[in-house]
Amino acid sequence: MTSAAFDVLGIGNAIVDVISHADDAFLSRHKLAKGSMMLIDEARADALYADMGPGIEVSGGSCGNTMAGVASFGGKGAYIGKVRNDQLGTVFAHDLRSIGVAFDTPQAQSGPATARCLILVTPDAQRTMNTFLGACTGLGPNDIDPKLVGGAQVTYVEGYLWDAPEAKKAVLKAFDAAHAAGRLVSITLSDAFCVDRYRDEFRALIRDKVDILFGNESEIKSLYQVDSFEAALEATRKEAKIAALTRSEKGSIVVKGNETHAVPAAPVAKVVDTTGAGDLYAAGFLYGFTHGKPLAECARLGGIAAAEIISHVGARPETPLKGLM
Repeated sequence: MTSAAFDVLGIGNAIVDVISHADDAFLSRHKLAKGSMMLIDEARADALYADMGPGIEVSGGSCGNTMAGVASFGGKGAYIGKVRNDQLGTVFAHDLRSIGVAFDTPQAQSGPATARCLILVTPDAQRTMNTFLGACTGLGPNDIDPKLVGGAQVTYVEGYLWDAPEAKKAVLKAFDAAHAAGRLVSITLSDAFCVDRYRDEFRALIRDKVDILFGNESEIKSLYQVDSFEAALEATRKEAKIAALTRSEKGSIVVKGNETHAVPAAPVAKVVDTTGAGDLYAAGFLYGFTHGKPLAECARLGGIAAAEIISHVGARPETPLKGLM
């Protein structure tokens, strides 16, 4: 195998996050399930935005956040995602490129606006996400460059891409290109509701194509339709090649065949906003993995990144993660 130009290539929904604090009454008034990610149309996005309190806007998207984390560790990353040739699309591209992530997906010249995610953070630090996919839905197989995929040690994708049929085709093309080049592929389950929508497809992917799986406790229990984490863990062990499963303050567990690595959570003074915790855990893990670290050390780096991100509002690092290793 030739040397890799990139440690990680991320493929995801290119989204600008709008983050605001809200109380439980706001969620109830708008019939929002706390802690979930719901897909909404443009009219619903406009209505929620009008009723939200003051917020901050920052480039986000699950996989985009992960790639920002990889770069913050000092890793070499690239990203594929679709934006429109509008203000938010320009902001998104600039934010990624400015931190050293290669991003060359052509902008859409027509169609829906660049995607946005309205994130409501409640006092218990839970985040409830409402996503208008917009231009993201234009991502398709033509946006996948097999040479770029073959130049990355790991191609990492978010499960949310399964909500758009053409994006799903793009992911499968990328997975095949990666394996043809002798590279690895990875997926995050993204959200328990996402798992509910695509359970059978995800399980088939994990068995047949995925080399590294990421998921949290609720997602993995949903995937295998069991009530206990222990049962989900054993089911995962049978189907996944490598799985890194996060459990919030309980840390994470990595399984590979008969191996089990339980790694405690990194300390954090105060949990402010859990947005992006899983995304940044994946960043730390993949940085470690692509730099030859043992699985337990990969999990430790993931925990460090997650702890940094939940200590402030926003899903991209405020402190260079390389300095926290």
